[in-house]
Amino acid sequence: MTQSFTPRPLVIAPSILASDFSKLGEEVRAVDQAGADWIHLDVMDGHFVPNISYGPDVIKAMRPHTKKIFDAHLMISPCDPYLEAFAKAGCDHITVHAEAGPHLHRSLQAIRALGKKAGVSINPATPASAIEYVLDLIDLVLVMSVNPGFGGQAFIRSAIGKISDVRAMVAGRPIDIEVDGGVAPDVAGQLAAAGANAFVAGSAVFKGGTLEAYKTNIAAIRNAAADARGEAI
Repeated sequence: MTQSFTPRPLVIAPSILASDFSKLGEEVRAVDQAGADWIHLDVMDGHFVPNISYGPDVIKAMRPHTKKIFDAHLMISPCDPYLEAFAKAGCDHITVHAEAGPHLHRSLQAIRALGKKAGVSINPATPASAIEYVLDLIDLVLVMSVNPGFGGQAFIRSAIGKISDVRAMVAGRPIDIEVDGGVAPDVAGQLAAAGANAFVAGSAVFKGGTLEAYKTNIAAIRNAAADARGEAI
């Protein structure tokens, strides 16, 4: 007999990396009002990835502008020395890369010990099997559908198959399957059908630059994903 599982909630997580940095507080408030479920925070160190974005102090400054979940994606190596700082800055989820260090168990245990939800991200060239041995320590798997480092890249279609692999591996555990990179309404349905429930979108959300545009953009991604899940909006 096949056991049925309740699907994880559908989540849209605008990436602040694509916002106007000259008015971060205003942008956070705008996507909150526009229907964001989480706020995705791309942290880059110029070492693990070829760009530098922002750190804990900037996140701390954004925190008062919304009560939505702060979903931090640490594209940094090493990550362990900074986990406490990101937790104290107000991050609710802290996701580290499987490729960023030799002691993934230790990193995830440290995140859990800080009282935060722990995530693991995998790059496009990293197989889903790389995270199989840490499933008991994670709340979230983040599948990269571009090579991390900067926004606006083209979607890598092999991510769809990888999400299916992760879905099979998760096997009904309470783990969110998140996807990041080139996510827009034209691929959101395919990603949802493969098993993703959390959608990070940067350029696709922030294009237009107004609250009304953000509402329209978030709704388009949500509707495409919900249709593929057989859910009415």
